[in-house]
Amino acid sequence: MKKNLTGKRVILTGAASGIGQQLALTLAARGAELALSDINETELQDTAAQLTHLGAPRFRTDRLDVSDTEATRRYAELIQAEFGPADLVINNAGLTRVGPFADVELSSLEHVMEVDFWGVVRMSKAFLPQLIATKGHLVNISSLFGLIGYPGQAGYCAAKHAVKGFSESLAIEMSPHGVTVTSVHPGGVRTNIIRKSTIDAPMAGVRNKEQMARSFDQMAETSAADAAAIIVRGIENGKERILVGRDAVIISLLQRLMPQGYKRLLMKVLWKQGRKKPAEPRPA
Repeated sequence: MKKNLTGKRVILTGAASGIGQQLALTLAARGAELALSDINETELQDTAAQLTHLGAPRFRTDRLDVSDTEATRRYAELIQAEFGPADLVINNAGLTRVGPFADVELSSLEHVMEVDFWGVVRMSKAFLPQLIATKGHLVNISSLFGLIGYPGQAGYCAAKHAVKGFSESLAIEMSPHGVTVTSVHPGGVRTNIIRKSTIDAPMAGVRNKEQMARSFDQMAETSAADAAAIIVRGIENGKERILVGRDAVIISLLQRLMPQGYKRLLMKVLWKQGRKKPAEPRPA
């Protein structure tokens, strides 16, 4: 049966821009009550202004750093006391850092994992008692890169694969409690995540962030608004896995049919885009 989100208390991280902002607008249009957070307070106020203009029934905004364990615990207590127990928690906050694994510092990968994976785990741990009480829904935003590997994104892929595994494990554990757990895998979505990223080490074919962003924009087929609409429909229909975008659907299928061969296809695509083809190994 389709879920009715009217009057449901929704907690959403990473709500200042991109998919997070569009999720806030889409959920408000469904009549949901929103507790929105982001580390960027300035951009979060833009989301608030749009919600006010939309006539959103009830919402609040808070600055939250999901890499801070104590902050997430206090935030869950604050929401319980001032907003009411959560019916739906969407862990959307995330970032990416770019560079070949051999050339980046471990601190770069640790930073990505702290936000993209451990942020999901912290928020899930903090809000799970509320979701069990309301028989609610936990939604964790992974990525297409949570299904495949991609050069220059070892940390991001590791974090998003971890989110997928964590979500699928938790879905089994939470089933007896009536809590639905969903893993979301967006493909190329037109947001500013690349422009906000950090290039830790140069890569072949990637001269600077703007050039990388233009290349990403050419490949990204899905708008943030369309991505949000797909995710919300999946939530309403109780799906445990949501693929966002035609590219996510196609590449997910390729990965399952060709778990090794998809890498060769991916490299051919990258070479055509101007990436340097790896040198052939010399005979011994």
